[in-house]
Amino acid sequence: MAIFRTKSYSTISVGSGGRITIPQDMRDDLRIADGDSLTVRLEEADGGQRQITVWKSEGEGPN
Repeated sequence: MAIFRTKSYSTISVGSGGRITIPQDMRDDLRIADGDSLTVRLEEADGGQRQITVWKSEGEGPN
């Protein structure tokens, strides 16, 4: 199991239809190109806080 550290942090706005724009520097770091698929997971803590985690899978992907 991998342990991840925060590499960058950004505030983004939600557009029409719930669309979000991933900042260019993050897209560059992830090597995201047109047509790539991303996986998103919604997580919830005991206190009700929620967060989404998005990743680009290369090969098998996370477990």
